[in-house]
Amino acid sequence: MMIPSTVNESRSAHSDVLVVGGGPAGLATALMLAKRGWTRIIVLEQRRSAAEYEPDKSFNYLIDGRGQKLTDLLGLTDAVSQIGVPNTEFRITRIQPNGKRKTSKLPLLDPRRKTAYWLPRRALVHLLYETIEQQWKDHITVCFNARCVSMEREQNTQRLEVFVQQGDEIERLQPFFLIGCDGIQSIVRQTLRQWDTERFEIQQFPSPSSRLRYKVLSLPPRFPLDAHTQDQAVATMAYAIRSKWRERGRSLSLGLLPLKDDTAPRTANIVTYPDHQIWDLKTGEQLLDFLAQAFPQLPIRQIIPIEEADRFAKSQGGAFPVPQFCSGLTYLLKQQDSISAGVLLLGDAIHCFPPDIGQGVNSALEDVFVLNEVLCQCQDDLAQALPQYETIRANDVGAVVRLAQIAAPWQYNQNRLRGRLWLVQFLLRLGISRLFPAISPPAFFLLQNHQLSYEEIWNREQRGSLRLKILSLMVMGGLLVGSLVAGLRS
Repeated sequence: MMIPSTVNESRSAHSDVLVVGGGPAGLATALMLAKRGWTRIIVLEQRRSAAEYEPDKSFNYLIDGRGQKLTDLLGLTDAVSQIGVPNTEFRITRIQPNGKRKTSKLPLLDPRRKTAYWLPRRALVHLLYETIEQQWKDHITVCFNARCVSMEREQNTQRLEVFVQQGDEIERLQPFFLIGCDGIQSIVRQTLRQWDTERFEIQQFPSPSSRLRYKVLSLPPRFPLDAHTQDQAVATMAYAIRSKWRERGRSLSLGLLPLKDDTAPRTANIVTYPDHQIWDLKTGEQLLDFLAQAFPQLPIRQIIPIEEADRFAKSQGGAFPVPQFCSGLTYLLKQQDSISAGVLLLGDAIHCFPPDIGQGVNSALEDVFVLNEVLCQCQDDLAQALPQYETIRANDVGAVVRLAQIAAPWQYNQNRLRGRLWLVQFLLRLGISRLFPAISPPAFFLLQNHQLSYEEIWNREQRGSLRLKILSLMVMGGLLVGSLVAGLRS
């Protein structure tokens, strides 16, 4: 598909939009703008087609109340519920190396929480793309195999020029509204940093899960759970399969999240330290031998075909990012008394972190929802809307990153002792918060309430931690005084 040109065409206030990145945030932004009446919206996506399968991005999302603010707006929440597994039905089976299994239903920490839905990333992207194709083709063009290679400010007119590569061709576009939804390595943000270093400099907040490496292993839809019975994996069931090894360099877990579609392949997430032995395996045969030894409870060679083992061995996988954000979210190009173009960053381009708290996609969808509200208040005037959006959203952007740093970083079995200590601390604070309402529950608990902003949750977390320290000091002081008095009496 050729990229529609925007050069030398008449420009109206609500047209000529270029969205860089065709993931959930980019497609959702295009849909929101089309619903508002914007036209000539182009979405650039590096995938070669809508159907292209990306194994290393085949992870699952939990679309909670924050994400559903936008799906409600777009009229897609019912569709999400049809293709997702509700968290109220979340069950997990733990399979030990000796083959013992235990299935449990995870308790809802907050029964007032809005029902959230588990679904694969590809299912959400497909839903958004199909909605565009069926309802908004006159407003939105999705260009595949296309990417932004650079952007410049035209010196005389201060117009924005974006150079786009599609296949072997490079084209020049002049959008009125440029939206960067192009992830942690955002070319849009990197260019803005050259124009305004202070505002678009990344701030990092390392966490215990930062830089853990991951790969995704594709398994058959109903793979056998052992070699001796007819038991098969259930699509709507989550699984935690433990290896027989416990030492850091070889310990491994296969984590599978639930799916609604029982004909779709299952994906096992493997998350380890960078020095784990699995990263040294270069062939499919080496991988199958390693997994067969690690998981004696599974018929590995019956489950994993050599083609998938080879693909997995050759894959570079990915690494969890250091939690990070930039304070600048928008940029205006001005010409005399009006603007010639507006630039906006959304999603991972401005806030990126490991999946510890399940807020990556939800925070991105909430970004789009807040943008819609601001555009509504400003009657789609970018000169007013973009600065107002940054004022409203900037504090939440910083807060969600700080929450990702501390809320639940030990859940990947990277350190069993630290993980257990975190769980004990979580349960103690949850119990104390119920006895002393002045001390807030743990941040991970508060995140379930989509009516609280990230900034408010972060402030409550900080106040609660301070009050808990004061209470601990008072208790310790009381015990010390009591022991001194008892000693004097004796």
